[in-house]
Amino acid sequence: RSWGEIVTTIPTIGFNVETVEYKNISFTVWDVGGQDKIRPLWRHYFQNTQGLIFVVDSNDRDRVVEARDELHRMLNEDELRDAVLLVFANKQDLPNAMNAAEITDKLGLHSLRQRHWYIQSTCATSGEGLYEGLDWLSNNIASKG
Repeated sequence: RSWGEIVTTIPTIGFNVETVEYKNISFTVWDVGGQDKIRPLWRHYFQNTQGLIFVVDSNDRDRVVEARDELHRMLNEDELRDAVLLVFANKQDLPNAMNAAEITDKLGLHSLRQRHWYIQSTCATSGEGLYEGLDWLSNNIASKG
């Protein structure tokens, strides 16, 4: 499906796996979902991961702390030590959404001293910001590869 297509999502149980070709780079996208019960399963997908896209609901102030804890827990995994990090601050179209600077602060991104990271404001329903983020990711994975 195209990036711009509006997709109705139900909370992800289990995994969707897609391969997305972009600028001659093949991204294997594991949509692992955010359900507590399956988070312990995430680590099975970490091996050989060169880049991580972490999508945050910018409108969900209640769960941003949870998102931060989960992100840092994940980044502490040995298999992810070399992975670059792209954060999509999603749902920027909503009036009360936190902006990228606020998300950066709340996720503690500046504390990631050894990590190459980037945050991109996005609106997945319109596709806004997605390609900019993928450009950064493809350039930075390519330069490390």
